[in-house]
Amino acid sequence: MFNFSDSFFNKVEKKTNVGKDKILELANKLQQNDLKNEATLREIIQELGQMTGKDVSKEKEDKIVSAVINDQVPKDLDKFI
Repeated sequence: MFNFSDSFFNKVEKKTNVGKDKILELANKLQQNDLKNEATLREIIQELGQMTGKDVSKEKEDKIVSAVINDQVPKDLDKFI
């Protein structure tokens, strides 16, 4: 599993209002599923939207799915925060 510091989780929680436990639960779900499967990926995107209270438009969901399936996601997660 990933090895993130508490400061990473604190940054994420501050921006998303999602706690460390939920983040770890989601990370576990991501590891157990095939992220190249479009249906699974869309389900996870919607779940993330609900967790953070953000509405994910169909257009944004399509862009995220395309980026993940085509390996266009940056490896350094700190850049997202």
